[in-house]
Amino acid sequence: MKTKFAFKTIMSLAFAAIMGSVLSAAAALPALPVIGGLAVVSFVPNLLPSGVAFAGVYTEVWTNEVIKAFQIGLKDTFLDGVRDYSRYVVGDDEAQVIHSTYFGVEPDVLINNTTYPIAVQELNGSDIAISLDKYQTKATPVTDDELYALSYDKMALVKGAHADALVRNRLKKAAHAFSPDGHTDETPVILTTGEIVNGRKRMKWDDIVSLRQSYSDAGIEIDGLRLVLCADHVNDLLLHDTAFQKTYVNFKSGTITNQLGFEFREFSANPYYTVSTKKKLSFGAVPNSGTDSQASFAFPVHKAGKANGKTKMYFSEAKNDPLNQRNLVNFRNYFIALPLMKKGFSAIVSAKG
Repeated sequence: MKTKFAFKTIMSLAFAAIMGSVLSAAAALPALPVIGGLAVVSFVPNLLPSGVAFAGVYTEVWTNEVIKAFQIGLKDTFLDGVRDYSRYVVGDDEAQVIHSTYFGVEPDVLINNTTYPIAVQELNGSDIAISLDKYQTKATPVTDDELYALSYDKMALVKGAHADALVRNRLKKAAHAFSPDGHTDETPVILTTGEIVNGRKRMKWDDIVSLRQSYSDAGIEIDGLRLVLCADHVNDLLLHDTAFQKTYVNFKSGTITNQLGFEFREFSANPYYTVSTKKKLSFGAVPNSGTDSQASFAFPVHKAGKANGKTKMYFSEAKNDPLNQRNLVNFRNYFIALPLMKKGFSAIVSAKG
């Protein structure tokens, strides 16, 4: 009990010092009186029964920590640099949406224009409300001893585990969204042509060149393309290209040196395609090893968007669970990543041997 009281007191005083400094600076007031006032107020909850007036501050702090972890977790992934439309997300805790008009329609560009007045062009995209995906983690139990023990930061471990799981699943859903549904002239899906190993054909650099040619044939610009290789295709290139080996050995945080006009990334959870039809499996579908293969996918970075909605921590206290006497913690987050237009999103699928 004394340990818990001491921990609450330290947390309250630290919170008062930080918030007091911020508020005093914002209001142009002397810092010490503001910090002192907050310290007195923050100390009151420590004299109250367990759980009173403390959980609110705790959940807010850890929610912000998870949001920071999201930002760190997406750095140097294939979503890095994709346009962020989070500021346009609206809705409440149960439904978060973004309107498609915010994703924008580009205006025509005049070069060396000599005709005035310049024509007016409305940017009227269709207004469709797009629901953000809702991600929820299963609850993790945390005992009172773990929650308040100064020598064992269980909440930091819980925060990290939940944030990592959410980031991983958001990337998997984004990879699926950025891969074309099937082969068309404007969304080419090509098959690998290398030697046969374990029932599939390896990827060759020739296959990446063929993908480039597909873009040229369809009149799609090559600039700004990001190619996200699955693990098999990275291994294929490593085995057959010493130059790529040297590049890969020196790469950090998922970024590989740009080659053939593509910006390279790697992701192990890319979607699967039915090889015979070049059709993408639905998200979450279990692939058939006899008919389906994993793909690498390419997309124009400037034609993709992402939006992050609300993040909320759920926390039930041990005092409300007399049988197990444990706290429960989990998180909810809203997020979406999707093409702004289908044209230029492509894939390379391992052909069957």
